[in-house]
Amino acid sequence: MCTPRCVSQLACCCGSAACSLCCSCCPKIKQSTGTRFMYALYFMLVTVICVIMMSPTMEEKIKEHVPIYEDICKTLSAGENCSALVGYSAVYKVCFGMACFFFSFSIFTLRVRTSTGCRAAIHNGFWFFKFVALLACCAGGFFLPDEERFLEVWRYVGAAGGFLFLLIQLMLLVEFAHRLNQNWTSGAEYNKLWYAALAFVTLVLFSVAVGAVVFMAMFYTHSEACFLNKIFLGVNSGLCIVVSLLAISPCVQTFQPTSGLLQPAIISVYVMYLTFSALASKPVEMVEQNGVNVMVCVFPYNSNSESDRKIVKGVGTTILFCCVLYSCLTSTTKRSSAALRVYRNSVPENERARCCFCCSDSGDDYDDEEKTSGGQNVIYDEREGTVYSYAYFHFVFFLGSLYVMMTSTNWFHYEDAKIERLLEGSWSIFWIKMASCWVCLALYMWTLVAPVLFPKRFEA
Repeated sequence: MCTPRCVSQLACCCGSAACSLCCSCCPKIKQSTGTRFMYALYFMLVTVICVIMMSPTMEEKIKEHVPIYEDICKTLSAGENCSALVGYSAVYKVCFGMACFFFSFSIFTLRVRTSTGCRAAIHNGFWFFKFVALLACCAGGFFLPDEERFLEVWRYVGAAGGFLFLLIQLMLLVEFAHRLNQNWTSGAEYNKLWYAALAFVTLVLFSVAVGAVVFMAMFYTHSEACFLNKIFLGVNSGLCIVVSLLAISPCVQTFQPTSGLLQPAIISVYVMYLTFSALASKPVEMVEQNGVNVMVCVFPYNSNSESDRKIVKGVGTTILFCCVLYSCLTSTTKRSSAALRVYRNSVPENERARCCFCCSDSGDDYDDEEKTSGGQNVIYDEREGTVYSYAYFHFVFFLGSLYVMMTSTNWFHYEDAKIERLLEGSWSIFWIKMASCWVCLALYMWTLVAPVLFPKRFEA
């Protein structure tokens, strides 16, 4: 009985039907949400392939467990041990194909206002054919002429796109902090427990931020070295205190009554994470002690074992790609898209306090619901028009492709890059992450002072 249900869901692969899961116990899903998650699945699939291409460890494991590995390499004319399919150049080519795929769809879906047209149908369905097209684009990157010039030019294109995506990611974080505070404050009007939730979460976040400062002061500073670490740790901590005081200052409270300590707490934790990541990414420094050169200002591995390193790098890589996926998915909601243009301190009338609202826009009640043969129910929320910009959605994924390419190849230190060394010392990564701290703080500070400086523009 399950077979016909699953087969009915496969209509989305070769037609314009909305995608959903086979299990009827799954919660309802909006058509727009299902579409975005399908593209995110494609994105993560290619990202995993790039990680494998940059990992010598994975390459060795594949050689050991795939008996016909060498035969496959010869058939594909990929060189000895598939040398053409690994390394930074292969990642550049695969990400070039993924970027072309999303950029083409960005152009294709320009000015799509209704979901009833053929372009909207292609965007929301035909997943099998789009998967084949994505594979073709990624494979086509390996047949480009004049490889050296392509890699050189594409590197600078990737850097520009990666920086732009990073800026969007930071703007979304600021928007998320404001939105969370507004959402929970609106709930406090009906239930005072939301005030307790606000106070508790704010206290926890500030405790984490202070703990991070103490941790970095203990392990990433040294009396005889790590001068930059001391300066930047002090500067970033001071800036977090400044924005926290500014958020509750009377002049800001006059124009933004909902401004509180929750937003600066979120920003402070993220800035401390970026600061830690930057200090951990800085090339190691050596100090002579008792005639022996000793590394200082490094992560305090308990046993200095390889398992400790894998845990730290695994957590850091997971946080990195979760941030990328969150940015790609939430930057296309109505409120987040508006926040990228200008922040307005207005709360929708139908705002409902909830713990999780990241992928939901206002207006959750829809009458257009389809029961799919015992499978997951689909809410067709785009009957009257699109709920997000298709072109902008694909453009964000285009930028995300470039950001993944630059991150996985260690930005400008690409020649000896390995995914296992993603979080190891590099001056380029250190300055990128440190600059991200300051940009994040500057963006949040601007959202506080802009309504004070330009009150008419920010009126609801």
